[in-house]
Amino acid sequence: MEWIISIVVGGLYAAGFYLLMRRSLVKVVIGLVLLSQAANLLIFTAGGLRSSQAPLVPEGAKVPPEGFADPLPQALILTAIVIGFGVIAFTLALFQVAYKRVGTDDLDQMNSTDT
Repeated sequence: MEWIISIVVGGLYAAGFYLLMRRSLVKVVIGLVLLSQAANLLIFTAGGLRSSQAPLVPEGAKVPPEGFADPLPQALILTAIVIGFGVIAFTLALFQVAYKRVGTDDLDQMNSTDT
């Protein structure tokens, strides 16, 4: 199962980088979304894919029982999702301002309007 998700992560990274190199600003934003989702899946896969019990410590014990799920990758993914939404929202706000000022989303035409 992990090798399938690894292929999906590689495909998402490839598609994200491809879209980042396009001329359209909308495609750049979609590329950023794909890269953030690929990073989330990479962290999730690196944490290990297994169905385990919750990492709860029983009363009187000092460590959780064997076979528990590692909560650190889950916490990192939640943080990455929030940060990714913030970056995408900021990028969309910049895109809206640039589109209103220039009137196009082509990056080459935006570059030629510098004065």
